[in-house]
Amino acid sequence: MNNVEFSFELIAQDDRARLGQIHTPRGIIDTPSFMPVGTQGTVKGIFTDDIIKTNSQIILGNTYHLLLRPGIDILKKFEGLHNFMNWQKPILTDSGGYQIMSLSNLNKIDVKLGAIFRSHIDGQKIILSPEKSIQVQKIINSDIVMVLDECPPLTDNKKILSNAIKTSTKWAKRSKIEFGINKSKAIFGIAQGGLYKDLREESIEKLLDIGFDGYAMGGLAVGEKQADMFQILNETVENLPKDKPRYLMGVGTPSDILGAVNEGIDMFDCVMPTRSGRTGLAFTWEGKLNLKNSKFKDDKHPLDQNCDIRHLNKYSKSYLHHLIKSDEMLASMIISINNIYFYQQFMREIRINIKNGTFKNFYKKYIKYFD
Repeated sequence: MNNVEFSFELIAQDDRARLGQIHTPRGIIDTPSFMPVGTQGTVKGIFTDDIIKTNSQIILGNTYHLLLRPGIDILKKFEGLHNFMNWQKPILTDSGGYQIMSLSNLNKIDVKLGAIFRSHIDGQKIILSPEKSIQVQKIINSDIVMVLDECPPLTDNKKILSNAIKTSTKWAKRSKIEFGINKSKAIFGIAQGGLYKDLREESIEKLLDIGFDGYAMGGLAVGEKQADMFQILNETVENLPKDKPRYLMGVGTPSDILGAVNEGIDMFDCVMPTRSGRTGLAFTWEGKLNLKNSKFKDDKHPLDQNCDIRHLNKYSKSYLHHLIKSDEMLASMIISINNIYFYQQFMREIRINIKNGTFKNFYKKYIKYFD
């Protein structure tokens, strides 16, 4: 790898929408950027080479899941996840904070110790402290490391949200200390606060006092209405530094992404493209297509005439409908590649429109297109 330091360059703005580049030793990430999710070291159902061909520049891995399988001993032998999964572009790792919420029946919070899990695989006790999370992410060799945070489920209880901010702030400080100084990599803070403007501002202010290479909005896309998510972003995103990347975690649908870009967000991740692919739902410039629907039984057209990855433009919707009805795994593989490809083309068009000063027209055309 070269001696490039982690940095963010803001290239242009169209109102709040931002065009930028993240520079890392493993390559440039054009923003706004979408990160396919490779939770366990794989973007489900897609070969690594094909992920590269979709023009994906960064993927996401998950600290909690990689800690359990394959485990840190294996990752050490490979000097990190890049070599293990044959992906030499940047990797961002979630700290395990989301699993505190999603696996809440298997863990409890101890502010001093961290999150105390019972493994969902074998019941083994796992203590994921802020320090442990950073240590594991270093073994994974993540290019962008996330602090451990407490991500509460959707609630309007300000006491619960306020306590989560207190815990997350303490853990953020400890995470930053454990991360140390490494100019080739980055550590991001995560703001909490639910849908309350004052709590979000409090959380952001405390993170700014600690100082991070980038800042994420956590605790959204957890069941709230899309309009409520956009509203809290509108009220609080501008409190984040203009010269640092802004990341909205776990989002989302094309319209979620478009609305968040409109409020100044730079980075996104979501399992939506591949999860939808496994259920027969394709994202295309025609909109969302449920290929289980009988109307596609005789459709000779491909999902995207321009997508030649694995010759996807040679497979008809009729054939995909047949594969789904026959319960063939090839259906989910083809549709998942298509969906990742579409998401990256969608992000490319967003970037082009921000650069040309036409983002508002693009936004108005597509904000409701995928509902």
